[in-house]
Amino acid sequence: MAENDKKSNRYPGFIGGSGKNDKKGGRPKFNWALFYVLITIILIGLYFFYPGNTMSEINDMEFYQMVENREIEHVEFVKKESHINIFLKREALEGNPTYEKVKENINGPQYYLVVTDLEVYNDNLREVRNQYVQERVAQDSTLVAGDLMKEYTFPMKQDNTQNWGFEVLLWVLPFVFIFALYYFSMRSMRGAGGMGGGSNIFNIGKSRAQEFDGNSSQLVTFKDVAGLEGAKFEIEEVVDFLKNPQRYTVLGGKIPKGVLLVGPPGTGKTLLAKAVAGEAKVPFFSLSGSDFVEMFVGVGASRVRDLFKTAKEKAPCIIFIDEIDAIGRARGKGALSNANDERESTLNQLLTEMDGFGTNAGVIIMAATNRADILDRALLRAGRFDRQIHVELPNLNERRDIFGVHVRNLKIGPDVDLEFFAKQTPGFSGADIANVCNEAALIAARGNKEAIGKEDFLAAVDRIIGGLERRGSVISPEEKKTIAYHESGHACVSWMLRYASPLVKVTIVPRGKALGAAWYLPEERQLATYDQLVDEMTATLGGRAAEEVFFGKISTGALNDLERVSKQAYAMIVYYGLDEKIGNVSYYDSTGQQEYSMTKPYSEKTAQEIDERVHELIESSYRRAVKILKDNYEKVEQLAQLLLEREVIFTEDVKNILGERPFAAEEHGDETPATTKTDE
Repeated sequence: MAENDKKSNRYPGFIGGSGKNDKKGGRPKFNWALFYVLITIILIGLYFFYPGNTMSEINDMEFYQMVENREIEHVEFVKKESHINIFLKREALEGNPTYEKVKENINGPQYYLVVTDLEVYNDNLREVRNQYVQERVAQDSTLVAGDLMKEYTFPMKQDNTQNWGFEVLLWVLPFVFIFALYYFSMRSMRGAGGMGGGSNIFNIGKSRAQEFDGNSSQLVTFKDVAGLEGAKFEIEEVVDFLKNPQRYTVLGGKIPKGVLLVGPPGTGKTLLAKAVAGEAKVPFFSLSGSDFVEMFVGVGASRVRDLFKTAKEKAPCIIFIDEIDAIGRARGKGALSNANDERESTLNQLLTEMDGFGTNAGVIIMAATNRADILDRALLRAGRFDRQIHVELPNLNERRDIFGVHVRNLKIGPDVDLEFFAKQTPGFSGADIANVCNEAALIAARGNKEAIGKEDFLAAVDRIIGGLERRGSVISPEEKKTIAYHESGHACVSWMLRYASPLVKVTIVPRGKALGAAWYLPEERQLATYDQLVDEMTATLGGRAAEEVFFGKISTGALNDLERVSKQAYAMIVYYGLDEKIGNVSYYDSTGQQEYSMTKPYSEKTAQEIDERVHELIESSYRRAVKILKDNYEKVEQLAQLLLEREVIFTEDVKNILGERPFAAEEHGDETPATTKTDE
């Protein structure tokens, strides 16, 4: 058995196989696709390459010339094809070079003559014979007409036979091919249907969930999930219940029926669900919310019923629905009411199955989404998704652990410090860190290095945050100078402000769509004050302020800066209630009720006041940035010249020119989501 498995894996196409062993006996599967290809080739060969008539057609004059030369041995009238097959004498074929092309067909027929009317053919042949005889008798009176007529006469046979076998084959084979194609299509639907995926079109309502068990070789465990300590603690309780249910039931407790994983993209929600499948050692059904959506009415609800029916048969088990917002969106709140009844029917069926009149003993529902705010309230109530687990972005220690998981299979150098890279990647999700490790490996391989070094990881971080370097971009000296002073303005203003993020690196090398970029290391904080937000806005406007101070004119390079500042100022006034004139009012709707609202939640007068306050806040921050740059005019100019010379400068270079930060002693070492100020 093991030997058969090895052969099948080593030669995936062996004996028409697909590389997968049949469930019975371990033999390779018969490749039906190859069978259909062979039938197609045979049909093409029969239609286009069947020899059929290899004879050449001749006209009446050529035929009568053969009669005059007495070269015809006999002819054969084929009634069904309305022509005469001509068999030439052997000595005629060998002695006449005209018949060189048909000499190989010694047994004939060599030619054929189309005959529309047999009686007309006989009459014409008779007249031609008489004419030839009379001409020879006129030339030689000793010749006898009766004897000469025998020389021009040849027997005629009639062929009424039909090739029934070949004709039947040509009629039957197309139908066989159509039937085989239909059978192959049905087999494909059966294979693509997943769990009970339907052997024909009538089984389209079957569930498409993939089933995993404890024997799968691709299972993930909690050891493969770094960070997420709080989420893992909650999930481990579910796993423990499935392993030791008596521990809870003896006290009368019940495990939550549903567990909803909520968090930003890339934080590891699906990976955590895979780890549950690997740890629980019970049947695990995995599918996506979009698997319920189909163009046919009622298919989604049917698949939900079939999924829970199968799960109940194999209880205790876990059902995992990824991206549940595809079917769990709040009902009746679409842009067009009743525009998607099929999705709502699927959701209604899911609600009923999770906590309806029947029971689901031993069936635990897990789901993941990054848009919990749009889910239906009935889906989130107690008794369905009783427990919501928030999977947030990893902190410093969790990022270090995630780096440790992803570098296990990498060949890294001795200078790689995971603690250092964890500090350099604030705000990165688990997926981002995995991408950093992969990019570092690619960069090291591109440089023909034997191991991945520190510089490769730093280059990978820059690549992901700022984009790919565009060294070949054509930039005029004036534009390059403007970019250098712009970035120097960012660096100086942020350096002089207490709550601005610490500077890491500044570059004027174009990356992605940006002509220049500055990397900062913000604090990791959960709350932000008015002064902190204003300092960040002032630092963001430092680039445009530098253009005005040093050149007396501004450019379009501050597009990204202005966009970020405008959004932040609007959020401070409208959402956070940080403006004295507007007051302690927030127009933010966290429930999503106003997602499709056509009106603003405030009056036109308030809207005008908001616009005025946003404008005043931005302009005051801008004037503050201009003042800082004028006070440090010579230092900023030195910084810009150094940037023009090196193209990339670091914290040490800024410190040598601007000195220590005025508030360095009060800054904290922890970081928060990283930001990169780019200028287009």
